[in-house]
Amino acid sequence: MTDPLVTLHRGDGGVATLTLNRPKRHNSLVPAMLETLLDVLGDLTKLPPRVLVLTGAGRSFSTGGDVAAFADVPRGQRADYAAGLVGDLHQAILAMIDLPCPVIARVQGPVTGGSLGLVLAADLVAMARGAFIGPYYVEVGFAPDGGWTALLPDRIGPARAGEIQLLNRMVTAEEAQRLGIAQAVTDPDGLDDQIAVWVQTLLGKQAQSLMATKRLLWPPERRAAVAAGLERERQSFLTLIDTAETDAGMTHFLGRAA
Repeated sequence: MTDPLVTLHRGDGGVATLTLNRPKRHNSLVPAMLETLLDVLGDLTKLPPRVLVLTGAGRSFSTGGDVAAFADVPRGQRADYAAGLVGDLHQAILAMIDLPCPVIARVQGPVTGGSLGLVLAADLVAMARGAFIGPYYVEVGFAPDGGWTALLPDRIGPARAGEIQLLNRMVTAEEAQRLGIAQAVTDPDGLDDQIAVWVQTLLGKQAQSLMATKRLLWPPERRAAVAAGLERERQSFLTLIDTAETDAGMTHFLGRAA
């Protein structure tokens, strides 16, 4: 019996923990995982907790789309594969934004590729020292997805977002905090303590006021702009995914023989 790719634990006091559970592959994203994530987010929408904590199992938060899985799809079929994968990722990001409860991202390790969107959709982000954020798109030959152009520029500015992506520069947890991506950075063994402090603080606030604040932070026009940006990313991703250049980029990235 295989372990579930996404787990949801509803604890006492209205706190739920959603875990990306593919640790042997660094929680890299594949269709079955994202389909399960969407199902779980649908359940959370119907019965929202007071606070949701999102994290990844093992050493990584998530390394984005599984490049090996992309490479294993035959040429000519990759656009269909990517359409579902990237589309589901973007729907998951929007579903997180739409949740009425506060969402905390617990980032214990690397966040690369499109999984950044799951972090950017959270309301509070705590990162462990040693964790980092990285794009990798220009190394592999993919177009940015997961909000690297639809969400990140609004957070840190277009010039900085462009510099990080064009140069494929890694962003440390400390820099992520300075840029406003993360609100707290802790030693690895203090990460859960920071999450607990935030959870208890939020549980002590008025739930209706928290929900109203989230609604006002995400008015329809802002959400619509993000959704449109995510769709542009998806279309651009589909344009590149089946090209010879991307095929060569994936082969090089994976260290495979040409």
